[in-house]
Amino acid sequence: MNTELLLPAGTLDKMRAAYDFGADAVYAGQPRYSLRARNNDFNNKTLKIGIDEAHARGKKLYVASNIMPHNSKIKTYLSDMEPIIEMKPDALIMADPGLIMMVRDKWPEQAIHLSVQANTVNYMAVKFWQRMGVERIILSRELSIDEIAQIRQECPDMELEVFVHGALCIAYSGRCLLSGYFNHRDPNQGTCTNSCRWDYKMHDTANTDSGDVQVIQFDLNQAWEESNDAFADITDIKRHPLANKTYLIEEATRVGEMMPILEDEHGTYIMNSKDLRAIQHVQKLIEVGVDSLKIEGRTKSLYYVARTAQTYRRAIDDAIAGRPFNPELYAELEGLANRGYTDGFLQRHTSQETQNYISGYSSAKSSQYVGDVTAIDEAGWATIDVKNKFKVGDTLEIIHPSGNHIVQLSSMRKNDQEITEASGGGHVVQIPNMLGKEKALLARIL
Repeated sequence: MNTELLLPAGTLDKMRAAYDFGADAVYAGQPRYSLRARNNDFNNKTLKIGIDEAHARGKKLYVASNIMPHNSKIKTYLSDMEPIIEMKPDALIMADPGLIMMVRDKWPEQAIHLSVQANTVNYMAVKFWQRMGVERIILSRELSIDEIAQIRQECPDMELEVFVHGALCIAYSGRCLLSGYFNHRDPNQGTCTNSCRWDYKMHDTANTDSGDVQVIQFDLNQAWEESNDAFADITDIKRHPLANKTYLIEEATRVGEMMPILEDEHGTYIMNSKDLRAIQHVQKLIEVGVDSLKIEGRTKSLYYVARTAQTYRRAIDDAIAGRPFNPELYAELEGLANRGYTDGFLQRHTSQETQNYISGYSSAKSSQYVGDVTAIDEAGWATIDVKNKFKVGDTLEIIHPSGNHIVQLSSMRKNDQEITEASGGGHVVQIPNMLGKEKALLARIL
């Protein structure tokens, strides 16, 4: 069995990096019909380029078309999809039953993969979608390895795909109302603003004579009215019977908007989840019979795409060859920006282990992405598009599709002048001894 490594592609350059560093396939989204309406460079022109390049390399490209559409998008869907189908994507990633029915009726030969948005958590649901003509199920992130194994046993002839790395949602795979409530940007329409990860601050509260908690500077009725929803009047928030204390939180960019949050003996339940990292489970997932291992992150950096593709490629190849898991792969992923790591629901944990209560921001460890090689001259001097500061004397990791190696930077120049430091993003510098390292990325060992 050949287990597919599936990477995200938010741009053509990221798609190319994914293939260069080991991906078998990528997924890209239509801005109007996928869950990446923002920060998405793909349109009909770039999708055509991407699909043609993928097929020329013997790779695959799947097009995400997985929103839960309102009526207005139904009317335009088939006409908008006509040129996409003509490009011959390897599959459409879809979630809405109505859209799936429309595609199956008009283009019965088009392969369809069921999006994680459909929240498939049991084998009877897999059998249902198989009967509807779906070729692959992207299983819900909320499943354990044992549950995945049972689905494989009950559905031996259905392709199964499982997420192994990337951001986790506080709701069932994107079915969240927070962004729509705060910003009027619907996650299920591709415009999530990640409200669960905002930087919140705590504020104290005052009790009324009746023992209720008074909400200061926060009018819930007004918030609902602004969302054009009609709810009963709610002028204060009552203390939860299990809570020792109720606080107010204030998000960094919304000064003065106080929102109640409860705290008990276990802590304060902020919504930000750790990131998924399941590289240690790759061998087991392959043994179970998972067809595709998927990495999340269409809005992440080119460095993220290259590093995760390379690292999970090694894990898959090791597992297929019967080699034991290499714990050094953990360190490869620590250098990526992350919110702390968890293996999610693949193995059951207590809430303290799966939620990140310490910090709600990304932190980089072990190494830091510092630049891309954009050109190399005949003398081996590489032109570097600088992403983060680095200097002469730093230990750098040269990350390349042919393999990585560690060097100590001996010199650097800019505009033919010797310099000692690349001061940060936006600068262009040159470093020596880089022959044969086209497409390389640089990371500074911390």
